[in-house]
Amino acid sequence: MGQKDTMDQEEIYSKVLRAGRRTYFFDVRSTKAGDYYLTITESKKFTHDDGSFHYKKHKIYLYKEDFSAFREIMEEMMDYIIDEKGSEVISERHQKDFKKEEEESFSENGTETGSNFTDVSFDDI
Repeated sequence: MGQKDTMDQEEIYSKVLRAGRRTYFFDVRSTKAGDYYLTITESKKFTHDDGSFHYKKHKIYLYKEDFSAFREIMEEMMDYIIDEKGSEVISERHQKDFKKEEEESFSENGTETGSNFTDVSFDDI
C-alpha cells in the first residue's frame, strides 16, 4: 500500500472552508499509535494565462499537547485584529475605491491637487 493510501486511511474527521481562491481543509488524523492530531491545509488556486491552473498547498500539523496554547494565541490574535481594525473586511473593491479617489485628486496636468508633494521629474534626480 502506498503512502497516499496510508494517509487517506488515517483521516478520521474533516471539514472544508472555501474562501475565494483559497480552500482550507481541517482534518483529524490518526498517528501510528492511534492518537489523534489536526492538520490544517491551505490550498490556493493559481490560474495561468493559457487557462491551465495549479494549486499551492501549505500544511500545519497540530498535536494535542499544543492545542491549549495554540487556541489561546489564535484567539488573542483574532481579538487584536478585530479590536484594531474592526470586523469590516477591506477587500479589493475597497482598494479600487481608494485608487479611484486617489485618481480624482489629481488635476488635468497630472499634479496632485491640495497636497504637499513636490513635482519632481526623473531629469532632476
